[in-house]
Amino acid sequence: MPSNIRIGTRGSELALWQTHHVKTLLEGRFPDIIIDVQTIKTTGDKILDAPLAKIGDKGLFTKELEVALLDERIDLAVHSFKDVPTAIPEGLAIAAVLEREDVHDVFIGHPKSPNQLFMTLPHHAVIATGSLRRKCQALNARQDIQIVDIRGNLNTRIKKLDESNWDGIILAKAGVTRLGWAQRITEILPFEIMLPAVGQGALAIEMRSGDKRVEELLRTLHHLPTALTVTAERSLLRHLEGGCQIPIGAYGQVQGNELRLDAVIGSLDGKRIVKGSRSGNFADAERIGIELAEELLKRGGKEILDEIRNITSS
Repeated sequence: MPSNIRIGTRGSELALWQTHHVKTLLEGRFPDIIIDVQTIKTTGDKILDAPLAKIGDKGLFTKELEVALLDERIDLAVHSFKDVPTAIPEGLAIAAVLEREDVHDVFIGHPKSPNQLFMTLPHHAVIATGSLRRKCQALNARQDIQIVDIRGNLNTRIKKLDESNWDGIILAKAGVTRLGWAQRITEILPFEIMLPAVGQGALAIEMRSGDKRVEELLRTLHHLPTALTVTAERSLLRHLEGGCQIPIGAYGQVQGNELRLDAVIGSLDGKRIVKGSRSGNFADAERIGIELAEELLKRGGKEILDEIRNITSS
């Protein structure tokens, strides 16, 4: 089915990799297709001198792309699913979810450090991360470490690590692998230490609702098991009303007809943490997320979230 398609993307190297990955997949399935890639700067790309938690958390990396979709300047937008707010604007829809990469977070030790594993770092080791979720879980595992905030794209972060006196940095394995930095990984952090962000490792493709031409193209890229697991994760996040300012981790897995969802809510200092899991038929992905969210709230998560919201709103 020959067609002209305009894809919108952020301008970071990782975002461009993701978009060209989608472009290549579509061209492989539809050899006559003509695809134009348009780079659009988002709020999160423009403000690099403040932590994400300080500049809000609603569509930092998606809003401008969604406006371009609604204005019909582009036909689809490629997002890291972890950046997509749980409420999709009216007139838009997530048309396809690609098969997920490895969802783990990884530790990259300083190249000159003799300690390259997170749990064997010396006391008062300095770790860089721009994520409250990673900070919370890292501090829960190691109350003695110091956390420094870091922003910027992946290459910038690794360069900052190499030029610093930090002991290491925590990043998403999917991005590190996609950009060819896998050889720098010194440890894949187990889920017992670090649950990932909601949607981590998954790509979401957004389009205008009712655009049958684009929907038909994107249907060929949709990976149902990934879509189901991320549905459960996003259902939990929506019920908790969480975002960049809230340390929440979650990971869904499908095995056969069963979906298991693990999640964590933690305090900013990592001293209090509530973990839980819930399983059920994958057809009930939305409900599984809501039920686990309710369980975490009842077991102390509500007090933690209320406290964090009071701090961040003051």
